Amino acid sequence: MSQLRISEAASYLGVSDDTLRRWIEAGRVQATSDASGRQVVEGAEVARILRETSPTVVAEKAPIVGRSARNRFAGIVTRVVKDTVMAQVEIQAGPHRFVSLLSTEAVEELGLEPGALAIATVKATNVGVEVPGA
Repeated sequence: MSQLRISEAASYLGVSDDTLRRWIEAGRVQATSDASGRQVVEGAEVARILRETSPTVVAEKAPIVGRSARNRFAGIVTRVVKDTVMAQVEIQAGPHRFVSLLSTEAVEELGLEPGALAIATVKATNVGVEVPGA
């Protein structure tokens, strides 16, 4: 499961670091401490908040080395529905919700699960999914 620093989580949620800290203090968002003692938020928790409120801006966090599509939307995976062959992946990228159908094998290889960072690439009527590198 991905853990995001307060500044990273705030960026994906479209709020300031201080706002996110207030949400944590108020109990609206759950946070834990990482091995270094820094406060972090699980990616799944960010996905939960994104499902409840649609943010206005999501910044792309990691560069992709190559691409074939011009329309790319960085966001958080909010839902994955799998069967034995195919899977449905939902990504919340700012105010936009993208749904992509992929093979279950591809979803597992990419490690897509609620809270994972992902980039929806849109070309014509197809939506592809990329995973940013660390």
